[in-house]
Amino acid sequence: MRIARILTRLNLGGPARQALACDPILSERGHDVRVYCGRPEAGEGDLFEAFRERGIDVRRVAGLGRSISGLGDLRAVLGLHRELRAFEPQIVHTHASKAGLLGRLAARGLSKATKVHTFHGHVLEGYFGSWASRGLVKLERGLARDTERVLAVSHATAGDLLRLGVVGPEKLVVVPPGIDLEPLLEIGSHSGVLRGFLGASRGDFLVGVVGRLAEVKCPGRAVDVFQMLAQRHQRLQLVFVGDGTERRALERRIEALPRGERERVHLLGAREDMPAVLADLDCVMITSRSEGLPVALIEAAAAGKPTLGTDVGGVGEIIAHERTGFVGEGVDELAFGLDQLLSQSQLGAEMGRRARVRATDKHSGSSLAGRLEAVYASAREVAR
Repeated sequence: MRIARILTRLNLGGPARQALACDPILSERGHDVRVYCGRPEAGEGDLFEAFRERGIDVRRVAGLGRSISGLGDLRAVLGLHRELRAFEPQIVHTHASKAGLLGRLAARGLSKATKVHTFHGHVLEGYFGSWASRGLVKLERGLARDTERVLAVSHATAGDLLRLGVVGPEKLVVVPPGIDLEPLLEIGSHSGVLRGFLGASRGDFLVGVVGRLAEVKCPGRAVDVFQMLAQRHQRLQLVFVGDGTERRALERRIEALPRGERERVHLLGAREDMPAVLADLDCVMITSRSEGLPVALIEAAAAGKPTLGTDVGGVGEIIAHERTGFVGEGVDELAFGLDQLLSQSQLGAEMGRRARVRATDKHSGSSLAGRLEAVYASAREVAR
């Protein structure tokens, strides 16, 4: 099949990492894959060259990006339409809200193109006012009518789409994320790279918060958790791995901490050497108020690390509560789980071993490639 994949940008986030894991495998299996993207925002990192190094034909599209821009968006639709007409894909697979809208508009009128769209979470509730949210739901319903298959990365996201009437069960498929697990499965003891950079000892307990510093990720909650335990556990350190619009607010929050605590909270920015970073972390925590199915938790699990997360979206589909980590309703419950890991020396290692087995079984790049092949074949049958 000729497959056109459309994303707003190839940053270090989940959708791009998943495409990087599965598209080379699809290519090896004989499919012609072409990726269209815009440019990432400052501090997000860029996997564009990584795709090219893996042999994927990846092309920038002027105007395609995360931010809304009337003229820019129109330019992107026209540019995508020209590209798709020339490529003549049998599958047009769009990812997330912005690329889903522009990509499916650009694919209209292409008789051979079967459309597939993935929700990596959604912004249909809790982001905007009631009028705007209802408008977005109505828009997504209209787009779904002209889409052969709608994918959700978690059962929780799929449930939301059904409840909101965005799509019917006959078109909806749950396809869990898949990433390149091999470098993570090789992680054993601490690498020393991150601890050396931070000046942390082997006895310090490093909690990583991995992902964009965005409002929806609620990074300030992680500082709340840290503060609840900082005096009791002097070896506790908090490490933010990522960048974004909330960085300045987070910096101010950290500066307001007492000196002894402030020195134990670190902002690394976006990093591409995640295996080395994860090797030195003792656990990974997310504090988001909305999620699809966080790739950061899959990476941590594959690295053999216990995880903590707020009970939103598909978080509970990755973390087996009290088996591979802790799922909490809020700051207090996350702090309780982290206290358990700090107080019981063997608990983290045991949880990490279980987490690694679960991740290996469900979330490899080859697993994702196989699931997508099946979806694409089914979608083409429907289109006929």
